[in-house]
Amino acid sequence: MYILEVKNLKKVYTPRFGGNQVQALSSVSFGVEKGEYVAIMGESGSGKTTLLNILAALDTPTAGDVLLNGRNIGSIPQKEIAAFRRDNLGFVFQDFNLLDTFSIRDNIFLPLVLARKPYQEMERRLTPIARKLGIEPILAKYPYEVSGGEKQRTAIARAIITNPQLILADEPTGALDSRATDGLLRLFREINEEGQTILMVTHSTKAASFAQRVLFIKDGEIFHQLYKGDSSEEEMYQKIADTLTMIATGGERRG
Repeated sequence: MYILEVKNLKKVYTPRFGGNQVQALSSVSFGVEKGEYVAIMGESGSGKTTLLNILAALDTPTAGDVLLNGRNIGSIPQKEIAAFRRDNLGFVFQDFNLLDTFSIRDNIFLPLVLARKPYQEMERRLTPIARKLGIEPILAKYPYEVSGGEKQRTAIARAIITNPQLILADEPTGALDSRATDGLLRLFREINEEGQTILMVTHSTKAASFAQRVLFIKDGEIFHQLYKGDSSEEEMYQKIADTLTMIATGGERRG
């Protein structure tokens, strides 16, 4: 069963002061099953960031549809879209997007505060998440007092505390060192194994090798996809690297 369906998505940008239109996406279609872990890769300018922004309801397509659990995101009234994102989507960004004037605990609580959840419920939800992510000792600290890896674990906690339908991750390892990256990727795998659906945009071959499926975008279209199956991370890494080389050297589209 698809939790996310992308149908014939097209995005054309028209420059504000005239000039040629830019087609960022051209008839993109794919589905993500509930509990799946999918990575999206592509060179800069391939359209993957535009795609992520549309999936996050931060941008609207020129044509096509995005359905989350059967609901067309494009049909949601503008006044309801912020609440829809908060209640259904979890976000993990490269730059963490934490508020320096809020403690780690309050940063995690923020989407629940906006949803007007009672404090007791917020604490009840936080306790097992903080334990799992190893951030119990830093809950009273502020973002500027903790490491990059701890900031990213805080961002993950904030993303999953709402029990979202889908986590959207944008280059989640981009600002982390190798040790913190390894920890984050293991956490994503564990969260996914517990049933959380994850869609990640990344340049990192290593990050993508942890996903169950990798979609490659080229010139605004799905160019190719790889399924991990029974492959190890090392084997998947090599398959991804080979595919990226094929794309970079002008290989033919393989669907």
